[in-house]
Amino acid sequence: MEWQVQLCELNYDRRELNAVNSVIESGWLTMGPIVAEFEKGMQKFLCAKHQGIAVSSATAGLHLILMNMEVGPGDEVIIPALTFVSDANVVLQLGATPVFADINSENDLGVDINDVIKKITDKTKAIVLVHFAGYPCDFLRLRDIAKSKNIKLIEDCAHSPGAKISEKKCGTLGDYSFFSFFSNKNLSTGEGGMIFVNNNTSDFEKLRALRSHGMSSLTFDRHNGRASSYGINAIGLNYRFDEIRAALGNIQLEKLQNGNLKRKKLVENYKRFLSNVDVKIPYIDFPLNHEGSFHIMPILLNNTNTRDQLMNYLKENHIQSSIHYPSFQSFAAYKYHIGLNDCPKAKRICDIELTLPLHPKMTVEDVEFICNHVKSFTECNI
Repeated sequence: MEWQVQLCELNYDRRELNAVNSVIESGWLTMGPIVAEFEKGMQKFLCAKHQGIAVSSATAGLHLILMNMEVGPGDEVIIPALTFVSDANVVLQLGATPVFADINSENDLGVDINDVIKKITDKTKAIVLVHFAGYPCDFLRLRDIAKSKNIKLIEDCAHSPGAKISEKKCGTLGDYSFFSFFSNKNLSTGEGGMIFVNNNTSDFEKLRALRSHGMSSLTFDRHNGRASSYGINAIGLNYRFDEIRAALGNIQLEKLQNGNLKRKKLVENYKRFLSNVDVKIPYIDFPLNHEGSFHIMPILLNNTNTRDQLMNYLKENHIQSSIHYPSFQSFAAYKYHIGLNDCPKAKRICDIELTLPLHPKMTVEDVEFICNHVKSFTECNI
């Protein structure tokens, strides 16, 4: 399909190409000084306590966090019912049980904190909170409850690099956080992610080791004569990041703030052009002290059939769209999972949500073009 407007598009130029070429010319590809530079750059951007820990994916990041917490059989981890499947997959891979929490409403697709509190049990070991679409989830009132019960709060920041509450960035609000740098993200390196530890220094050191087999020294250390061998201090995995992706990440980090501002302007124009169209736009009423990263542009239709018909209509007109996210009940592996029926609001959103294109290379004219087609469809079909 030749799209006139893609759902997402890489915000790349010659700078990324030059950065990759520099790495290749250096003769060192695996985890080394460029990875460390990227980790420190993200730390500075977030004003985080510790340097970031770059990993092979956001999924790997959550896996390492929960492994370090010794989450396993008999434990429960609360996650939103409206999220990507990886969060639940990781919990199940560790032998623990994902407990699903519902969302707030059609205006706020973030997790319902009251439902989270209701679903805490003596088995709850962690709570994973997603800043959906790049809009911060204000979970600060969970902190005292979680601390009193020794439950760790983990931020899934896959959608939210640069989002913040007041002046505090997403990724620094919970005990741990992890980011995604997948191709469609605000900061993209193709694959990859990063962990942040916001409290325990010993956990920071453990997680750094776990991402590389639990080794006491890295290949780059031995290459530079800083170590002659290594020890294994924990049973880890190979979740390392590489120099090429880190070089891309450094350039992308330089572009992130401006890219988010462009996304914000596009979202404002979406709201303007869709103001008289028969669709619902979440996050119309957003707290003034919150700043989003505007990762995706969700709209809500009346029912599944209308949503699917509009997706096909947009496709016929060379406009790409998507769904964030299919319901867990729609997946064979989760169809009969206990607790999903306790999240009716999330299930409804999964049935009626449609994601429109949003990326920094779009123009206001692109937004108007898309909205005119949405309007044309709704006038004839709703």
